Amino acid sequence: MKQLDNEFTRFVLVGGMNTLNYYAAYLLLHVVLSVPYMIAHITGFFISFVISFFLNTYFTYKVRPTWKKFFQFPLTQVVNVGTSSVFAYIFVEWLGINSTIAPLGAVIFTIPVTFIVTGKILKR
Repeated sequence: MKQLDNEFTRFVLVGGMNTLNYYAAYLLLHVVLSVPYMIAHITGFFISFVISFFLNTYFTYKVRPTWKKFFQFPLTQVVNVGTSSVFAYIFVEWLGINSTIAPLGAVIFTIPVTFIVTGKILKR
């Protein structure tokens, strides 16, 4: 498909799949198991992080995964988890948005920055 020739398009698709993985883990922890929202958020993030690494190496950037890249990949996510955590906190604590949906809004703010940082690390 011509549309999938663009790295950013593939990144957004992987991000969508990764967001679903994250949100499923988040809901399981927060809603079903009554884990506090921030712990559920961070745990869900780490679960989706591992999946994201492999999807981004094989599908988005079409590079071979290595242990070195795997251990550098968390650097790409420091900005992601930091930004999304700050926005989740603001949305819940300051704006009174339901903690079940607040993280989804927070993710939107991380996409462009994470794309740039991820490409720099995985394409070395």
